[in-house]
Amino acid sequence: MRLRSQGGKSFAGALLAVLALVSGCSNSGAEHDPASSPSDSSWASARSAHALRNPAEVVSKDGLLRTRIVVERKKVELAGRKLWALTYNGQYMPPTLRIKPGDRMELAVVNKIDKVTNLHVHGLHVSPSGNSDNIFLAIEPGQTYHYAYRFPSNLAAGTYWYHPHPHTQSAAQTAGGMSGLIIVDGLKKYLPESLRGIRERVVALKDFQVQGDQVKTEGLKIGSPTHRTVNGQLNPVIDIRPGEVQLWRIANISANIFYKVALPGRKFHVIARDANPVNTIYSADSIVIPAAARFDVLVEGGRPGTSELQTLPYNTGSAGNQFPRATLATVVSQGRAMAPVKIPTAFAPTRDLSNAKIAARKTITFTENAQGTQFFINGKQFDMNRTDFRAKLNTVEEWTVRNQSDEVHSFHTHTDDFQLMSKDGVPVRFYGWRDTVDISPRGESVIRIRFSDYVGRTVLHCHILNHEDAGMMATLEIVGDQPANGAGKEPIPHHHAVPHA
Repeated sequence: MRLRSQGGKSFAGALLAVLALVSGCSNSGAEHDPASSPSDSSWASARSAHALRNPAEVVSKDGLLRTRIVVERKKVELAGRKLWALTYNGQYMPPTLRIKPGDRMELAVVNKIDKVTNLHVHGLHVSPSGNSDNIFLAIEPGQTYHYAYRFPSNLAAGTYWYHPHPHTQSAAQTAGGMSGLIIVDGLKKYLPESLRGIRERVVALKDFQVQGDQVKTEGLKIGSPTHRTVNGQLNPVIDIRPGEVQLWRIANISANIFYKVALPGRKFHVIARDANPVNTIYSADSIVIPAAARFDVLVEGGRPGTSELQTLPYNTGSAGNQFPRATLATVVSQGRAMAPVKIPTAFAPTRDLSNAKIAARKTITFTENAQGTQFFINGKQFDMNRTDFRAKLNTVEEWTVRNQSDEVHSFHTHTDDFQLMSKDGVPVRFYGWRDTVDISPRGESVIRIRFSDYVGRTVLHCHILNHEDAGMMATLEIVGDQPANGAGKEPIPHHHAVPHA
């Protein structure tokens, strides 16, 4: 294991061209919370003074990534102010964990806050049992827990993330600052030789609300004014040369909010979604990123000048929120132009489940009470001691996910990803699998999911974490004749967590 830091270059001319920062999000929705509003005019008048910095990285070596993650409440600097936040290793934007398919990862998680916590490696195909990706565990205050993960050799390349998953505390801890990225190397091998050396940028989208001198964690209102950051920076400068192609890893690692990301005048060429490489590269003027989703995209530098990476207005329904436009970063195209490079069309091999034999069909229905304070799956709130669904290893199932509410929900599965077959009755073109999909108000999505390699108890839920914490989660038990690929066989360390109620 080695630790490295990756910083962007400083361009004085670019910085002089930076426009005023649009740091907050005003909101006219029902969940407006004046206590979260900026209390100091310095927020609105802030200017970006820094180039975008990739987070530091902890990188696997000889097939193993071993590191320590300390959970603590600490003051961090955000936009020139010191604020109390919930941190990993004392940082609002903690190190990116970088691994390869087939690696092992060992994480010692030290809990120095006064609440139980745990860790979820979001999107990774790995055992949900023992001391692997087991979200039923609770790490008590003052306790150290040792996670051990064994990843398959065919683990999909792309961008993942890690965050806490203790029931009723997931939103508070993630919104407080506890989220970081995981990268599985291998995406560039699908690119032509001329593009394999391109610059790579992390574009991790995290937002924070402010209450006094702290990042707000309690009484979170999804539609309240918030400050959207990229890698923990407010409106950083992203430099690119005219004609240059860069790989941007755009990840929504916020607790609750949506993004509709656009770079006016430029297109995003999508090469992976939710860490699943696509079979065909497709282009989009904007991409809607539900809570927890990720897009790996190629971006081409335009003519010399300055533009804004934006999140556009997005409405989640009459019972949801209206997210306003905001500036995320300032993109400066300058320097010697590079020769144009053709973006390829074909990309990675993918497995299409369209003709798969269906072993079972299930219906999963999202509902909520009229006040929007309690959330349900098939009429029930989450109970970790109850098994809601069962599936058999090495089979394919088709699920219809229905939303009987008037706001968007963000459906997510652990352990195994899925293929989106149709949305609101319209067939969806197959590009690859995903782990998150937004379900329209009063709409439905049909997915197919293959259960492979791992047995054990896992979960499915809405990844708007306020909704998950208020009950919108269910347990799924994957059963088989015997565990595969070491599932459930990891040794339990001496200092271990126990299930919490």
